[in-house]
Amino acid sequence: MKVLAGNSNRPLAEAIAAYLSVPLTKASVRRFSDMEVFVEIHENVRGEDVFVIQSTSYPANDHLMELLVCIDALKRASARRITAVIPYFGYARQDRKPGPRTPISAKLVANLITAAGANRVLTLDLHAGQIQGFFDLPTDNLMAGPVLTADIKQHLLASGPRDDLMVVSPDVGGVVRARNIAKRLECDLAIVDKRRERAGVSEVMNIIGDVEGRRCILVDDIVDSAGTLCNAAEALKKHGAKSVFAYVTHGVLSGGAVARVTASELEGLVITDSILATEAQRLARNIRQVSIAPLIGEAMRRISEESSVSSLFD
Repeated sequence: MKVLAGNSNRPLAEAIAAYLSVPLTKASVRRFSDMEVFVEIHENVRGEDVFVIQSTSYPANDHLMELLVCIDALKRASARRITAVIPYFGYARQDRKPGPRTPISAKLVANLITAAGANRVLTLDLHAGQIQGFFDLPTDNLMAGPVLTADIKQHLLASGPRDDLMVVSPDVGGVVRARNIAKRLECDLAIVDKRRERAGVSEVMNIIGDVEGRRCILVDDIVDSAGTLCNAAEALKKHGAKSVFAYVTHGVLSGGAVARVTASELEGLVITDSILATEAQRLARNIRQVSIAPLIGEAMRRISEESSVSSLFD
């Protein structure tokens, strides 16, 4: 197998390559003076099983274009199979028409990746599971749940009893994800009932479940502006929660999100390294990253060896 990395998250690609004991394929992914993307692969990939690692994170359009051009370069270099490894799949929140005359951009991006020449897709915690059906390709949607659960056991179960832990979904749409974590931890589940007036703005309406005196763990797939998480943490504290932590797969953290988290009721926000951390995130007192390199690396190995990926979560 060959592993090719784009520019979106080089440290994660290097960690995955180290896990697999495979060197990154030598290639140049650069820009012309007008910011046009140019890719040149400096190794022979004819007949090879190639994995392209590229999150479509900020700047999303640039990184998406890099991914498409890398796939096209590999296709024209006669790679036997091309797997697009997309730890963070951008545009996933546009998975349906929320109103008239709006796009379903997640489907458009899936079409672009297919048209570029990918043979399969490997991604992590899609915002909506049905996005797998947008691809006319085999698609593996990995779950970060086992990685996050292991970190919770190491840091929270070690510092207190299991009985006072409570997993909380920050909205009704995330209940399945939160229930999966609660089941792994063998603890109770609560739900935050919220109303979203517009993108990036939410208001907590009610807490479903008794959180008084409990150590609450908010679980979500994406934290962007962090408004939902911070509002939920404040509401949980008002309802008597002893402490509030958050575990989120993809730390987009755009705009003033880091400052908002730092000033919030959250004692800690744990995110994966699916998106490259900014300097502000690295310096924040209550934000920490855990690595999903072993999870993605093991899935890549199993795909290459034609063995089961789903058994990773048994």
